[in-house]
Amino acid sequence: MHPESEKSKVNNPPRRLFTRQRRQLNDNARRQYAQSASLHLTKLQQRLAPHARIGLYYDGFGELPTQPLMDWCQRLGYLPYLPVVGSLGRDNQRNDDKRLRFVPIYQSKLINIPTRIHRLGMKQNHHRRLLWARELDVIVCPLVAVDLNGNRMGMGGGFYDTTLSKSYRAGVKKPLKIGWCYDFQVVEQLDRQPWDVPLDGLITPNGIRWF
Repeated sequence: MHPESEKSKVNNPPRRLFTRQRRQLNDNARRQYAQSASLHLTKLQQRLAPHARIGLYYDGFGELPTQPLMDWCQRLGYLPYLPVVGSLGRDNQRNDDKRLRFVPIYQSKLINIPTRIHRLGMKQNHHRRLLWARELDVIVCPLVAVDLNGNRMGMGGGFYDTTLSKSYRAGVKKPLKIGWCYDFQVVEQLDRQPWDVPLDGLITPNGIRWF
């Protein structure tokens, strides 16, 4: 490898560094951080049309709670959706399709939505009315870490990068890709792979930034 390439290579911090910090927070602290982050949603709202379709996710691994995002959708008339892994939403052990589809949410609380646990540990709801990512206006992407250029470190499964890569490579602006996380998950720089899809914006308890 060229010496300059070696010099510029970034060693990503281990995922466990961030997941451990997330799990050390108690429920009250998580709720307070999420409430602070939700105050910045008005700046995202300025970029959305009425009845925008918003892709959310279950915060099942100590992430910044996503219920405030759900509450925000309901207050403003946005249509919330949740991701489903696998071909047409069927959890098949032999299925290697990593593209996410999205199902509509009809309950007001995420905790009340009936779910099954995917083999990778993710909660998901099954429904016949599935949308492709390109049909959404916004996707709020889960992450382990994110850098100051919008590069995102996920859990390593590649589901969101696979789902969003085609529209990103084609230069399609929809859906808007938004990160939602604690401030300690923001780092200066992450190593970016050719297949990684960066975020368009990031919301943390301390504010919102656009990339």
